[in-house]
Amino acid sequence: MTKKVIIVVTNHDQLGTTGKTGWYLPEVAHPHHVFIKAGYEVTFVSPKGGKAPMDPSSEEAFKSDPVCQEFLKSTAKKLENTVSPASVKSSDFKGLVYAGGHGPMFDMPNAKNVADLALAIYEKGGVLGAVCHGTVGFVPIKLKNGSPLVKDANVTSFTNSEEEAVKLVEAMPFLLETKLRELGAKFVGAENFKANVQVSGRLVTGQNPASSTPMAEEMVKLMNK
Repeated sequence: MTKKVIIVVTNHDQLGTTGKTGWYLPEVAHPHHVFIKAGYEVTFVSPKGGKAPMDPSSEEAFKSDPVCQEFLKSTAKKLENTVSPASVKSSDFKGLVYAGGHGPMFDMPNAKNVADLALAIYEKGGVLGAVCHGTVGFVPIKLKNGSPLVKDANVTSFTNSEEEAVKLVEAMPFLLETKLRELGAKFVGAENFKANVQVSGRLVTGQNPASSTPMAEEMVKLMNK
């Protein structure tokens, strides 16, 4: 049977008045590369289905990254026509990962359809991952007992310090690190823009773009068990 995993991407493309946003290239391309190499088939899901916009700044920032460039050539067109959560069956998938970019901060907190899909995969023994702002996808997920998914879990995301460094605090609807702490997560931040991956049971989170590959590698280890 084919091993399958979902990468969740945002449909949101406006960053307040500061320009365009969307999903961040290496946070999709690097996990995709790791999953394909490990023998997984990847399905791209977004809250609304259809077009999922890439953050244009990430294409420029990673123009010398071979994995990103290969992804743009071979796979990025699939993001023009992502599938909606209603059209996939949770039992087909070993895991789901939320890609980052600032876009998810705007649509994932209210994307109940994605949260329900993620929870269904998790409850069947699947692995949930997130990188950078993708961890916002965990925010609306509550376990059957009403407890937030992240409560008492070691998790990470783009930190408040990193948000300040890129001068986008004001453009955000809320600060993700702060929100995760409020939900009872044991937040573990590292130095700005350095790789940091946290594994807590079947939850795997990466802090920033540099964490995309190691986060996906940890997911594969768990999904292969």
